[in-house]
Amino acid sequence: MRAIVRRGPALLLADVPEAVPGPGQVVAKTLACGICGSDLHAVHHLEHGVEMGLRSGAADTIDASSDLVLGHEFCAEILDHGPGTAKNLKAGTRVVSTPFAFSELGPELIGFSTRYRGAFAERLVLTEALLLPVPNGLKSEAAALTEPLSVGTHAVAAANPGPRSVALVVGCGPIGLAVIVALKRRGIGPIIAADFSPARRARAERLGADIVVDPAATSPHASWSSLDVPATLAEFGLAQLSGRTLRDAVIFECVGVPGMLQNLIENAPPTAHVVVVGACQEDDRILPVIAINKQLRFTFVFAYTPAEFAETLQALGEGEIDADTFLTGEVALADTPAVFTRLETPGDDVKIVVQPWR
Repeated sequence: MRAIVRRGPALLLADVPEAVPGPGQVVAKTLACGICGSDLHAVHHLEHGVEMGLRSGAADTIDASSDLVLGHEFCAEILDHGPGTAKNLKAGTRVVSTPFAFSELGPELIGFSTRYRGAFAERLVLTEALLLPVPNGLKSEAAALTEPLSVGTHAVAAANPGPRSVALVVGCGPIGLAVIVALKRRGIGPIIAADFSPARRARAERLGADIVVDPAATSPHASWSSLDVPATLAEFGLAQLSGRTLRDAVIFECVGVPGMLQNLIENAPPTAHVVVVGACQEDDRILPVIAINKQLRFTFVFAYTPAEFAETLQALGEGEIDADTFLTGEVALADTPAVFTRLETPGDDVKIVVQPWR
């Protein structure tokens, strides 16, 4: 069958062995698979990603010298069942799944495993117990958004904002927009969204951001005082002495580049909760004493829970999320390497979906 293979620091269209389900697994036809920033990073920096995983305590599931089929944001159609399956979902059912398979090493991430190929392929093997049927006729490209949107669901759950929280989302790529959606679904506002791209700012506004900022022209932190959030230690002290009722700031860092944490430490209002969603994979430096003086709180988040994944799928299926705002392109398998090359230069795209059946 055909697949997009990462071979060395390059992607190519190649024939790979057929997907064969083992016990408790199904084989499925890939209908749609989104391109993630982690996929882009893996093409040229897989070895570094493997090192970061091992240093984090993850299992050694990737042989960087072997061919790798990426793709973990997928919607697929069940073709057949392996031995020992319950067959609760019949062949022909469209499904999504948290992108995990299980081996003697424990859970392995589909698309970032040498043993379990990802969804940039015509067919893939999935774990039956993790499958969720696509609800309410939701189109496959929108269903494939379940995985990245669940990251936003999890980030907001970890932030646990209250009814008087004011949110700032820094970076309006796929994850930043997913955070905005999750905040709106919880009724949190106002929401400030900051991005250099006019197209992404427009999408943030369409999804419910109340204040949209171009950081090249205006500081994302310019509105705190007007929203009853003391912007400085001096303002915070006066507000406490006067007994004013204050609002709290929750900031979502969705960029993931060196310097962002220190920038937020210097500009965030006192007592702010900073939720780090952007995955910076380079060494960085911060000056902790400023964060200490401001009593800032940092939470680093990763992925989502199965319940958050199911909740996000349900929200998509019930029309609570405008999926079309995220979808900016669809490509055939053969065109995928060229699209990866184009996406290496930041632009206005949010989520491009690969359709391996084309």
